[in-house]
Amino acid sequence: METSNKVMITVETTVHKPIAEVWKYWTEPQHITGWSFASDEWHAPKAENDLREGGRFLTRMEAKDGSFGFDFSGAYDEVKTNEYIAYTLDDGRKVTITFVGLENETRIVETFEAEASNPVEMQEAGWQAFMDNFKRYSETQN
Repeated sequence: METSNKVMITVETTVHKPIAEVWKYWTEPQHITGWSFASDEWHAPKAENDLREGGRFLTRMEAKDGSFGFDFSGAYDEVKTNEYIAYTLDDGRKVTITFVGLENETRIVETFEAEASNPVEMQEAGWQAFMDNFKRYSETQN
């Protein structure tokens, strides 16, 4: 019998925008390309998102200097508009995202299965950097 000790990592932020706006910025491809990278040396030149159970998503992330790039992709397991997203990455790892509306702000809590190649602390810092970038992007949209 195989047992698995999956390490789960949680990152979160609070965005000072109503939940419907936050949902739009998180899920619409024209917004995903504006925030889905961890630092200014990177960008997301392409995003596709079929936001429904069984639908697929893909975000192309590349170093601006062209030295490296990769596709972040998977399939949705569950989608509840303005509330919850669960998906499975193409490498089999699970991710959940909860959106909680708090008057004119939204708390986002994202939990993901760590991968085995990099230290947990590094993964947490990287995913938190995406979350922080999302917050910055969202709060500057009109």
